[in-house]
Amino acid sequence: MYATMTLPLLKRVPPGVWTALTWLVVTIYPTLLVGQNGAAAWLNSITMGGHSATNRDWNMVSAAALVTLAGSALLTRRPLIGLALLVTASVGVTDGWAAGSHFPPLQFLSADIALLVITATRPRRTARIAAAILISVLVAHIGMVPRSDTSDAQGAVLLAVIAWLIGRSMHQSREHAEQLSAQAAARAVTAERLRIARELHDMVAHTIGIIALQAGAARRVIDTQPDGARNALGEIETASRETLSGLRRMLGALRQPEPGSDAEPAPMAPGPGLANVDGLAVTAAAAGVQVDVRWSGEQRKLPPEIDVSAFRIIQEAVTNVVRHADTRACQISIDCQESELSIEILNGGHRHPHDKTAGSGLGLVGMRERVDLLHGEFSAEPLPEGGFRVAARFPVPEGVR
Repeated sequence: MYATMTLPLLKRVPPGVWTALTWLVVTIYPTLLVGQNGAAAWLNSITMGGHSATNRDWNMVSAAALVTLAGSALLTRRPLIGLALLVTASVGVTDGWAAGSHFPPLQFLSADIALLVITATRPRRTARIAAAILISVLVAHIGMVPRSDTSDAQGAVLLAVIAWLIGRSMHQSREHAEQLSAQAAARAVTAERLRIARELHDMVAHTIGIIALQAGAARRVIDTQPDGARNALGEIETASRETLSGLRRMLGALRQPEPGSDAEPAPMAPGPGLANVDGLAVTAAAAGVQVDVRWSGEQRKLPPEIDVSAFRIIQEAVTNVVRHADTRACQISIDCQESELSIEILNGGHRHPHDKTAGSGLGLVGMRERVDLLHGEFSAEPLPEGGFRVAARFPVPEGVR
C-alpha cells in the first residue's frame, strides 16, 4: 500500500475555515468579554453621534455572520466572490455597531487572510483583482471620515498590502519549487535515458562486432574449412545468447513494479563485472585478437557500480580493437589499490582503412560518462609510436575498503 503523507495542521484545514473563525473571533469574542453584562452591555455602551446599539444592530451582526460563512465556503471554488462577501460582512458589521464609524483594522483580518490565500494559490490576474477589491474599499473609506480619524483605515490598508505581499512571496516560492522539481525530474529522465543508452551500446555493440567478424570468417572458409566455419558459428551462437540474456535482464529491470505495489519483481541475475574479463579475453581471441590481462594489487570485492563500469569500459575498448584496429593483440592492465581502481587498455594497431564506423565517438562518450558519474578520471588518446590507449581511474569509497 502507498504511504499517506500527513500534512501540517495549517495545511489540512481549508482556508475558508480560518477566515470564518477569524471573523467570528474578531467580532464575537470582544462582545463576550467587555463589560460584566455580556454582549448587550458592550453594544449598548457604544454611543457615537447619539446612537446606541439596537435590535437592528444585532440583526445586522447576525446577517453579517451568515454572509461571512457563505464567503468562507465559496473561497476555494469562487475566490473573488468569497472575498467580496467577506469584505461586505466586515463593512456591514462595522456600520451595524455605529453608523459612520471608522473601520477597525482587525475587523478586516479575515478578508486579509482571504487575500493572502488567493494571492498565494491563484493566478496573478485573480490576485490583482482580489487586492483591488479589498484595498479600494478601504481607501474609499478614508475619504468618508474626518482626517483625524483616518489612522484605523490607513492601518487596515497597510494590513491588506502586507497580506498581498506575503501571499505574493508564497506564490513565487511555490513556483520556484515547482520549477526545481520539474528540472530535477527532467534531469532524472535524461540520466536514466543515457544510462540505458550506454548499457545498450556497450552490450550490443560488442556482440555485433564479434558476430560480424565471426560471420565474415565463416563465410570465407565454409567451403575449404568446414570445422573452422562450424567453430565460428558456435561463437556467434554463444555471443548471441549472452547478449539476449543481458537484454532480458535490462528489460526485467525496466519493467519492475513501483515501490509499494503488491507485485514482486522477478529476480535478476547479477550484471557483468571484472570477474568476466577472462571470458571477454576468450571471446576476443576467438575473433582473432589475443588479449593479455594483467592484474596487480589485491583482487577484492568492489562496489557494483564501479565493478560494472570498469568492465564495460574494458569491453568497449576491446570491441574497438576488434572492430577498428589493425592488430592481433592488446593488453589490459587492472590495478586494485586500497583507495582506487585503475584500468588501462593498450593496443599497437592502426585503424582499418575504409572503416566508416570508426570515430563515431559514442563509445568514448559512454566511457567518459561512466567515469564522470563515479567522480573518476578518464583518458583516451592515440600513442605517439602508434596504437591507442584507454585509461580510467575510479576512487573507491572508504566504506568498502
